[in-house]
Amino acid sequence: MSKILIGRYVAGNSLVYKMDPRGKLLATIFFILLIFLANNPLTYVIITLFSLLAVAATKLKPKVFWNGIKPLIWLILFTSFLQLFFTVGGKVYWQWTIFAISSYGITNAIFIFIRFTVIILISTVMTVTTMPLEIADAIEWLLAPLRLVRVPVDQIALVMSIALRFVPTLFDQTFKIMNAQRSRGADFNSGGLIKRAKAITPLLVPLFINSLQTAVDLSTAMESRGYKGGQGRTKFRVLHWSVYDLCNLGYFLALIALLLIFRTH
Repeated sequence: MSKILIGRYVAGNSLVYKMDPRGKLLATIFFILLIFLANNPLTYVIITLFSLLAVAATKLKPKVFWNGIKPLIWLILFTSFLQLFFTVGGKVYWQWTIFAISSYGITNAIFIFIRFTVIILISTVMTVTTMPLEIADAIEWLLAPLRLVRVPVDQIALVMSIALRFVPTLFDQTFKIMNAQRSRGADFNSGGLIKRAKAITPLLVPLFINSLQTAVDLSTAMESRGYKGGQGRTKFRVLHWSVYDLCNLGYFLALIALLLIFRTH
């Protein structure tokens, strides 16, 4: 639980860290969209290589990214197995009632596994190399045109920055409560699914109380400092585009060109 990387920043000094958070946010969104251009083994190899290149550019240990994938590995495998056993097409190798293993199903299962894994890797690259408040500033910049239709962009950015800041805190509190209850004899790992669900239920009350107290303390602190919204406020962290973002642009131009050249039309 404590190793979940959502909202966690890992200090570093590589090229990726020096890029503008707005560019990294746009890059993450575009990369996820570009994944759907891949429709054959070669294009999926290209997508995988480019995602590994982004991971290597952070100069962080592979364990950091494995910790990002590990909490979701069973969901990825479950989705892949659904594709494997319920997608029929091409040569059928095995079939029993509604279940079947075919060449088309195997291909789809591999593609789905790669797609989910790559999305998590690229998202982890952004979250571990960008501070949560910088991500919130980038989101505010991206949503800025919505101010023209009276959308409260500043409030949305505030909510997202608070959420990103306190998600790791929430996980840490859950981990501490679980350890405290284990020391009192609680067992969260044995028994069937129903028994484990019942064992986790006592975590909800103290976790809810702690979260509510944190929210009350935060609102009190904001009121005592005279916070009245983002309109007219200056920025302590001013974002600047730099020459490092040209590397980001070149990275995506090369990826788009290769996908368009080698994808099946």
